[in-house]
Amino acid sequence: MDLVFQDAEVVDGSGADSYRADVAIAGGRIAAIVKEGAAAGCLRPTARRVVDAEGLVLSPGFVDMHAHSDLALLRDPDHSAKAAQGVTLEVLGQDGLSYAPVDDRTLDEVRRTIAGWNGGGPGDTSVDFDWRTVGEYLDRLDRAHGGRGIAVNAAYLVPQGTVRMYAVGWEDRPATDAELDRMRRLVAEGLEQGAVGMSSGLTYTPGMYAPDAELTELCRVVARYGGYYCPHHRSYGAGALRAYEEMVRLAAEAGCALHLAHATMNFAVNEGRAPELLALLDAALAGGADISLDSYPYTPGCTTLAAVLPSWAHEGGPEALLARLRDEATAERIRHDLEVTGSDGCHGVPVEWATIEVSGVSDPALSHFVGLRLPDWATARRLLLADRLGTAILQHVGHETNVRAIMRHRVHTAGSDGILHGAKPHPRAYGTFPEYLGRYVREEGVLTLEECVAHLTSRPAARLRLPDRGLVKEGYVADLVLFDPATVASGATYERPRALPVGIPHVLVNGRFVIEDGRRTDVLAGRSVRRPPVRG
Repeated sequence: MDLVFQDAEVVDGSGADSYRADVAIAGGRIAAIVKEGAAAGCLRPTARRVVDAEGLVLSPGFVDMHAHSDLALLRDPDHSAKAAQGVTLEVLGQDGLSYAPVDDRTLDEVRRTIAGWNGGGPGDTSVDFDWRTVGEYLDRLDRAHGGRGIAVNAAYLVPQGTVRMYAVGWEDRPATDAELDRMRRLVAEGLEQGAVGMSSGLTYTPGMYAPDAELTELCRVVARYGGYYCPHHRSYGAGALRAYEEMVRLAAEAGCALHLAHATMNFAVNEGRAPELLALLDAALAGGADISLDSYPYTPGCTTLAAVLPSWAHEGGPEALLARLRDEATAERIRHDLEVTGSDGCHGVPVEWATIEVSGVSDPALSHFVGLRLPDWATARRLLLADRLGTAILQHVGHETNVRAIMRHRVHTAGSDGILHGAKPHPRAYGTFPEYLGRYVREEGVLTLEECVAHLTSRPAARLRLPDRGLVKEGYVADLVLFDPATVASGATYERPRALPVGIPHVLVNGRFVIEDGRRTDVLAGRSVRRPPVRG
């Protein structure tokens, strides 16, 4: 054996009661589990290294079902933002916008569009964008950092908005038959190359320009390959319940598994309405639907400042939007949609500027805006122009009662939705998983420890259809976390959003320590996780 954890309290990820055991690792997998009080003659496993796990919980590694580390994994070999939380697998390609599949034009446009999420905008040379297909991007992860790999494992969703950008462009219209065929091929190729499903960002352009019929056709492709559809749906505000209903109906028509991204109910119009969402999901599940969801344990959201603008202002792409912002008459029309009508980019709710806090800028000369609440449209407009749309924001529009209700649901999983770019990112990027364990399990008892670990491990692994991850079980990959249930907590706050958690001394990825005795090692054990397509 390579390694044995002795006397650990095993919370195996299944939701069953914990038990005390020795757990042995060999060749990157769990080789033996010997429970306390095992039958006579069952010897305790021995190994080259033995770690005393007395007082610690041993669980499967946590799965971040909604991550925005698409460039961070390539840029930062340390990646303690996730590794230190116990995350051993992230799902990338979220919200319909990521960096594959692309051609040169599309890559340039998508880099500009989500610079506020990931950096990587024009002039950023920290990443060599030397891929174009999904398979080439996954290969790039595997050979990152001089061929050593990445900090944690990564799976990928084909981003529908990028696919539409590639095949149709930035026009607000239905795709032609030829364009739809091209999008089908791009989605199929991504799934053939190892993607686990498809994402959409239906409050982001150009993905939001797709009508339901078009999305349904793409979901039929996803279903044929055994993947799942992960929409950021059309509204988390004024039309939230209708938007959830739309996604449930669409997935059912396509025969596709559905995973609802950062599923919550935000803005004043939805305070206390989470039970209505959960009743909708329960009815669909009772009817045989295959549905899951993820959420983060915080009330503010996070996006780009440009994203709250009305969709019509984005038509034609980033340069067209900047031109509209420069034009006084058009800028006034944008303001009216934001402040009076309720922009579709702001979920149909008239914007309240006091809820919008600048969390990051692309131009360092504008760093004095970071941490400030925007007072009015005039300031927002000047910032968008000066930062060339690269500004990230927090939106303080959530409700704690909704957050708690949703995290209790039986199909709930965890997704940080963590934006790692920017001077003052949302603390969820560094704190989501210990926040669940420390605050919502130990301090407030919203979930039991066994329930919570199942939400963070086996449940997402089942959604990803990974046959050998998500449980502490013999033969499974040794993606493991050891944490102290008495002290585990998020260190990240809104004032210090990059502070690391406490109470997580050991994290293994593919059987190797990436966190050891509370410190990041130099190990890069992560690889792309490519689920072979299941054609049906």
